[in-house]
Amino acid sequence: MDKLLIAMALICSFVAKSQQNDVDDQDEKRNLIKVNLTSIAFRNFQFAYERTITKRFGVQVSYGFIPTGQVPLVDEYIKDENINNIKMSSSNFTLEPRIYLGRGYGHGFYLAPYYRYSHFNIDNLTYNYRSEDPEHLGEKIPIAFTGKTNSNNVGLMIGAQWLLGRKDNWVLDVWFIGGHYGGATGTITGRSGRPLSLYEQNQLRKDIEDLDVSLFDYKVTTNSSGAVIDLDSKWLGVRSGISFGYRF
Repeated sequence: MDKLLIAMALICSFVAKSQQNDVDDQDEKRNLIKVNLTSIAFRNFQFAYERTITKRFGVQVSYGFIPTGQVPLVDEYIKDENINNIKMSSSNFTLEPRIYLGRGYGHGFYLAPYYRYSHFNIDNLTYNYRSEDPEHLGEKIPIAFTGKTNSNNVGLMIGAQWLLGRKDNWVLDVWFIGGHYGGATGTITGRSGRPLSLYEQNQLRKDIEDLDVSLFDYKVTTNSSGAVIDLDSKWLGVRSGISFGYRF
């Protein structure tokens, strides 16, 4: 991640230096701060700062976070009635060079290749395991999972930005569509309310492996205390939305 960020920073510095003679001296407002309006409904708070470097080139950095709470739209990804009480928090950082195709200086249609780093905390995920061990047949054993997941992604976004108001001080940024690809890794550990027998450990491993979880590839190991899930999966994501902000 560090090497990628350094490389992108050097590229941005090179472009800014090589094109500095093209900067319009009359364009003094090159700083834009924005908030994503559409993500707020999902408790996802996204803030961005953009710097216009030349007429056709700018760089935006953004930070977003989801406070600890229920996972929005979780039923779309995890379809099992034995899983409940899922609580999660997350944060992300995005570096986004922008190439403006229209009027420029932060105004008009743009293409934006980007890099995004995301971090997720699973604070409470309860799997209601039902024992088939003859000695504990039918006993319901809750397994409480906690863990962390990280992902690194690169992608491309298409959007348009308008400068509003008499002095072009207000900004409306519409992300029409963006997509990214990368990888996600992490470890989630489950703790059982009581020691599990060998029979229960084997059954628990098979039950978790058979879950209908469409978002991740994962490997499961079990022990008397519960289970460990190692995530190592390819990751696809999309971006779209509307941001509003101020230019100065």
